[in-house]
Amino acid sequence: MTPEKAQLLKHLTEVQQSLLWKVEGLSDDQLRRPMTPTGTNLIGIVKHLTGITGGYLCSAFGRDREVPSYEYDEELWFGLDLWATPDESTDELVAAYRRACADGARAIEELDLDTVGTHHSGSAVTLREMLLTVLLDTTRHAGHADLVRELTDGRVGSRPNDPMSPDDPEYLRMYRARITGEIDRDTWMAYVRSRPQHDPSP
Repeated sequence: MTPEKAQLLKHLTEVQQSLLWKVEGLSDDQLRRPMTPTGTNLIGIVKHLTGITGGYLCSAFGRDREVPSYEYDEELWFGLDLWATPDESTDELVAAYRRACADGARAIEELDLDTVGTHHSGSAVTLREMLLTVLLDTTRHAGHADLVRELTDGRVGSRPNDPMSPDDPEYLRMYRARITGEIDRDTWMAYVRSRPQHDPSP
């Protein structure tokens, strides 16, 4: 595997694992519930990325995929892939995404980045182009999942025990106060330096 391919696959795998962590430990209702005025919901993000990952990394290059493509439905063009229907199991949708990620990783490992495939629009594409597209889309939607999960139950961070995402209510209250200008820089810095876990390194 070339260094370029290894780095791209590493980034994609990390963001996929982060997204999967965001849907752990929630009820069926919490996964389905739209949390924004535009309807963004966690299981819909997973369902959408299952199609993107399998379609762009496998189907575009004539590769078999364990997760089949959705049957054509005109509603797919109007958001059907962004929420789970009542007859779709959230557990099965998450499992399908895991399989799509594995299928995609195998395609990346086995094909050259310059391998030419066919986009669903009919245009010629390379694996590099499709890999970058999937990485971009997954990263974008993982960011959406960050916010939706925080709105759902307060979980923050990109992985378990993420040191960059303190969940201390007092810390978060002070941080918000710094953002809004209720406290000044000196007050904020004195507070963070007083915390036991403060790391003064730049």
